[in-house]
Amino acid sequence: MIEMKQTAALVSLATAVPPHLFHQGQVLQAARNLLADRYAEFETLSSLFANTGIQHRYGVKPIEWYLERRGWPERTRAFLEGAETLYVDVARKAIARADLTGGDIDIVVTVCSTGIATPSLEARVAGKLGLRTDVSRVPVFGLGCAGGVSGLSIAARLAEARPGANVLLVALELCTLAVRHDELTKANIVAASLFGDGAAAIVLRAGDGGATRIEATGEKLWPDTLDIMGWTVDPEGFGVVFQRTIPDFVRNHVGPAIAEILARMQLTANDVDRFLCHPGGAKVIAALERALSLDQGTLDHERDVIAACGNMSGPTVLFVLERACAKGLPPRSLLTALGPGFTLSCVALRHAA
Repeated sequence: MIEMKQTAALVSLATAVPPHLFHQGQVLQAARNLLADRYAEFETLSSLFANTGIQHRYGVKPIEWYLERRGWPERTRAFLEGAETLYVDVARKAIARADLTGGDIDIVVTVCSTGIATPSLEARVAGKLGLRTDVSRVPVFGLGCAGGVSGLSIAARLAEARPGANVLLVALELCTLAVRHDELTKANIVAASLFGDGAAAIVLRAGDGGATRIEATGEKLWPDTLDIMGWTVDPEGFGVVFQRTIPDFVRNHVGPAIAEILARMQLTANDVDRFLCHPGGAKVIAALERALSLDQGTLDHERDVIAACGNMSGPTVLFVLERACAKGLPPRSLLTALGPGFTLSCVALRHAA
């Protein structure tokens, strides 16, 4: 007798943001005070702040903290303090919504690329969450904006390998801690105009998980694209890399790549009722609609999330998924995100009403 594979299901989903709210105009004024006198192109680039589609976003520190120049030790202290608090907050929500306790979690997948923690974050918060001493830990670094989707794919495969096990995925990024005073570049202005902090957590289980299941996953890595997005590392901290125009890349490459991934899933775009995309910014959202042959305005959850929270890197698409779940998922959705590599990551979700 052939045993059917038990697919992973979303048992619960939660999101969280840190306590400090920054309005976009407030961030622009702070950036102007810091950079305008030293960077002649600042005023020309300042229109970026109005064109992102962002109204406000959140940070782990008050805005005054970002006005002082910081090095690795201060950034790392802020990362550990802020990340641990946010991790506990979002994980507790997801575990409670799954009607579980920390002791019921068998595997923890932690996705984060905006700080360095060794021991990793889940080890640091294990006591507060009540995790068992035999919990399996899978920390993942370097996925960037693709982290929410790629992390979900990893967590789903782990759940399928151990049917009945409870797998906790936490995608957490503190992008604001990478703000730089010394890098007078367009890439740094773009980062200052876009990024915020946030976290999302999902509990998955294969076998008896729930109505929304991970149907299939896929990725595409483009050769010779390492310079599109990523970090440089120097004595002051991480430095953002944006070497090409990402909206142009999306328009030219994402449509065929998604068709290729769907074909490997034995699907086509016509089989997808809803695309749920990582919203990199207003221009990226518009480029995604063109690339996917969607009517302008179709990606409404994406615009709502970017307006309310900014680009939080990896967790952002899971905020989009949360909104879609609240509205009611259609039979099939495709989660997509682009991140360093340069990589497109996709997860097909099958929902039974």
